[in-house]
Amino acid sequence: MNWLLLCRMLGLLGMLVGGSMAFSLPWAFPLFGQTETFEQEGFWGICAAIACSLALGGTLYQAGRREAGSTILRKEALAIVGLGWIFAGVLGSLPYLFSGTLRSTGTPMTVADALFESISGFTTTGASVLTQLEAPPADGSSDVIKLVPRCVLFWRSFTHWLGGMGIIVLFVAILGQLGAGGKALMRREVPGPISESVRPRVRETAIVMWTIYMGFSALLTLVFMIEGMSVYDALCHTFGTLATGGFSTYNSSVGHFDSVVIEGTIILFMIVAGTNFSLYYLVSRQHDRQTPLGLVGRLAPLYRDPEFRVYLSVMLGATLLLSLSLYWNEIYADVTTCVRHGGFMAVAIMTTTGFGTEDFHQWSEFAKGLLLLLMFVGGCAGSTGGGIKVVRFMLFAKVVRLEIEQAFRPNVVRPLRIFGTMVDNSLRHEVVVYFSLILLIFISSWMLLAAIEPDTQWQREGHSQSEKLLDCASAVASSLNNIGPGLGVLGPAQNYSSFSAPGKLLLTLLMLLGRLELFAILVLLVPSFWRVQ
Repeated sequence: MNWLLLCRMLGLLGMLVGGSMAFSLPWAFPLFGQTETFEQEGFWGICAAIACSLALGGTLYQAGRREAGSTILRKEALAIVGLGWIFAGVLGSLPYLFSGTLRSTGTPMTVADALFESISGFTTTGASVLTQLEAPPADGSSDVIKLVPRCVLFWRSFTHWLGGMGIIVLFVAILGQLGAGGKALMRREVPGPISESVRPRVRETAIVMWTIYMGFSALLTLVFMIEGMSVYDALCHTFGTLATGGFSTYNSSVGHFDSVVIEGTIILFMIVAGTNFSLYYLVSRQHDRQTPLGLVGRLAPLYRDPEFRVYLSVMLGATLLLSLSLYWNEIYADVTTCVRHGGFMAVAIMTTTGFGTEDFHQWSEFAKGLLLLLMFVGGCAGSTGGGIKVVRFMLFAKVVRLEIEQAFRPNVVRPLRIFGTMVDNSLRHEVVVYFSLILLIFISSWMLLAAIEPDTQWQREGHSQSEKLLDCASAVASSLNNIGPGLGVLGPAQNYSSFSAPGKLLLTLLMLLGRLELFAILVLLVPSFWRVQ
């Protein structure tokens, strides 16, 4: 392990995170409708966090300056990505701690709380320990009273946006001297089993991906403002939507706006965010073709992609089943409302965004079970969504089918194909191992969380103790797949504040495992990984 190179890269990453905090500072000023006294603590807290991040990042960078021209090998790439995300999470927690942000009335956030909130933001999980973001106005006006400094809430949402496309991908896009090391870094962070470059040079690929991401972000922000959101709310909900994160600036999430138009816009862009971003690059390149193309022709890369078609099919099927369940159980009075809320939650959970319009804890057991299953599906490879990914389920289904066929036709050798190309045995093996690890981590974390969490928590929350096992399962599934809300004590109207510090740290680790797809974090726990070869 090249420790000096590791220090240099982590130092650069630390300075990048520290510098990005500066975008939150303007929201502390009275110009944006805030009382100066309330925002002062948030402003100076973020200033202190910036200073600490730059100082620590600069120190690490200076320590590793001699390795400026060193090559980033596979082992160093894994360490930089794994430790880089942990390091970013630690630095990202400083604004909460230094500003004295309250978890609830009179209760400041602990180190475990701040780390949980920060990594939940960067991994686009959207799970929170903050119990009250605002309170109703005392004078009866329409403006709510913010209980968390707006600049801190902006940073909270901005971590979504940074982590959505990937802080390492941004890192590669900004730096131009990484060479082959940049490709190694991106392969460890870009989600999905098939990570293909859209451009020959890895830095160009990173720039293209971030350009598309920023373009969608600018468009959605503008649309939200046209639909009546303030600039602040439009930006924060854009970050949560395009990053498939789910942090909102209101206790009731998207339900605060009670607008069918806003919900429809969010559904559309959640679907966009859950799609492979490489397809958007291919769509944008359609204009280079000599023959004129209509709208259908330009969108050909989308509907010709098998993963995208399965992705939409599962989403539509889940919407239909949820809507039927809501109507059959008379949760809502009319079909339109059932489709509205069923469709929104199906898309929000499958894309791992986690926004909410209704408390689905009040829905039928079938509906809750279906949402729990959707947590594991996730979006497409190369998207900002979490979960196992649609393409892995497609590959796994093909592997299972071939194994069943080989049971009665042992001499038949049939190649495994996906996207029209043959899949080699290494990818086939990787998919089976990934599913096995997900199952193993899910079951072991489920039992561990159930063991360390006191039974009295469910009594305090007004839930039956018999619900604890299912609630712990949903907490693990939600964290591991970067969803946010869960079932029972973790429903859309609840949060993670009542979990113990060890429980929060376990769930924090699961968020990292899910976002980095296991291996970049698991290797850090293997002693031989750190030995000098």
